[in-house]
Amino acid sequence: MVLTAAQQREFRENGFLLFPEFKSPAQVTALRARAGQIVEAFDPSESISIFSTENQAQKSDDYFLGSGDKLRCFFEEGAFDERGDLRVPKELSINKIGHAMHDLDPVFNEFSRDPRLAQIAADIGLDDPLLYQSMYIFKQPSIGGEVHWHQDAAFFHTEPLSVTAFWFALEDADRSNGCLWVQPGGHRTPLRERFVVRDGRAQMEAIDATPWPTVNDAVPVEVRPGAMLMFDGMLPHYSAPNRSSKSRHAYTLHAVDGRATYSPLNWLQRPADFPARGF
Repeated sequence: MVLTAAQQREFRENGFLLFPEFKSPAQVTALRARAGQIVEAFDPSESISIFSTENQAQKSDDYFLGSGDKLRCFFEEGAFDERGDLRVPKELSINKIGHAMHDLDPVFNEFSRDPRLAQIAADIGLDDPLLYQSMYIFKQPSIGGEVHWHQDAAFFHTEPLSVTAFWFALEDADRSNGCLWVQPGGHRTPLRERFVVRDGRAQMEAIDATPWPTVNDAVPVEVRPGAMLMFDGMLPHYSAPNRSSKSRHAYTLHAVDGRATYSPLNWLQRPADFPARGF
């Protein structure tokens, strides 16, 4: 799949590009089924790690920080009651699976290593893409947490900046169940913060005081299963809490340019015997 000149121009101007029917229903079904198997096999006693973008620095732990070369499950913030018990069944309590399914699991590998993605990456100037992270996001009914405004470059800093996200809808996503909101052209605003690890401690460091956008500055990405949204790592984006009765499953890949310098302060680091690979 070669991007047209108009698509390349749209990506440069807006910072994102939507492909409404990128993956087939069979591919979507296969990925969802495999995610269900992973959750079914997950033993909650392994960890009670909770994922949150609101206060991730304080809530990061060894289970999270050591997941860059692993396959691990993370709970929603609202999954537990005051006694520490799950409010709903395990399969409705997981926030996401991360962060190396594309390298460790055959089903996720097949979904992720799509030759069309390699061509699209080349067409936007990502000539040596390296896939550092994969996430399966559940956005659970009723307890799906808000993901505050952020830029993915805060988590995957390279010099020069190069991280690009490939986000796949696996269920209907609309304003009722916490779809993504993006700020057109927002990728030209400064990087506001960086999530770094110093001396084993994670922290979010403020680097620019530019205000975050609001939904008045943004557009909702309302899509059907199989859609793919590609966006620049500098693009501010957000999703509201899911208080509806339906989930909003999605899958995300993050790629950086292998020609850029990957920061040693980034939270996700790979051991020498487990290097990042391309599409």
